[in-house]
Amino acid sequence: MTDKKAPKIKEDITPSLDLYIKAVLSKKAEDIVALDLRGLTSFADVFIICTGMSNRQVTAIADSIERYLKKAGIKSLSVEGKNEGQWVLLDYGDIVIHVFFDTVRKFYDLEGLWSDAKRIKIDEPENNPDSQSGIVEE
Repeated sequence: MTDKKAPKIKEDITPSLDLYIKAVLSKKAEDIVALDLRGLTSFADVFIICTGMSNRQVTAIADSIERYLKKAGIKSLSVEGKNEGQWVLLDYGDIVIHVFFDTVRKFYDLEGLWSDAKRIKIDEPENNPDSQSGIVEE
């Protein structure tokens, strides 16, 4: 017997996720981590977490992500924290992008809070320009 209340888990999120990863990589964000939240929460499938080394860079990364995805026809549902430049949250529905100032990221430790989530491997373009992200368990 199956549980009808169990969340429906998308089998492969990699194709749609690649565009979001490329958006994050486009402005020199650092320490990029993607967490697969499917089956752990109902409000998002993936968190993408990255770091900027100054308030200005955090804001610039968030602006760049918005522009990149808007050109691809994807508009955010909500953006929070851009004026402060400490923690910008870009909500795209199934994918939520968090851009942190370094010390703020360490303080909130989303990776620790969501330690049950699988990490999604991200191949940076300088390592492989034709890279594709893929889900791997760590």
